[in-house]
Amino acid sequence: MSVVFTDDQIGALIREQKPLPRDYKSSLGLRQKRGHRERELTTQGAEGHEFHITLRQSSIDPLNFSVILGVTVPDTNRIFRLRRYNSKTHSHSNRLERSDMFYSFHIHQATERYQEAGWDEEAYAEPTDRFADLHGAIKCMLQDCGFILPEGEQLDLFKES
Repeated sequence: MSVVFTDDQIGALIREQKPLPRDYKSSLGLRQKRGHRERELTTQGAEGHEFHITLRQSSIDPLNFSVILGVTVPDTNRIFRLRRYNSKTHSHSNRLERSDMFYSFHIHQATERYQEAGWDEEAYAEPTDRFADLHGAIKCMLQDCGFILPEGEQLDLFKES
């Protein structure tokens, strides 16, 4: 598999300012979809990239969730996953590092190394204690990834619509 983005490019995409629309909270209200609830929001970054926030949550187990930040690969319709904030419903290990398996909330990050090895771009992950539910994972992603809240908004006020 060829490298789509280098580590430097991935870092720049993460840091790129991503203004959220005034109605972003209602746009992220989950809807039922084949055994889980899901929603996606697209926003334009300051450098012109098209970013996608995808939320998924199990209909049966609300502690089984994923918050994904992707970017449209230029001149394609492919979405490259930059980050994925996951629940602790499964164990994970980093294959290239041959790390011990962990069972924890975790954050996946796109890397050049994993692309070169033919794995999913965001196969590398690190455990975290920064969130314990879907809303906490959303807050972490918004804080970590260059999102700009609408004027007068605060992350602490985020609640499911």
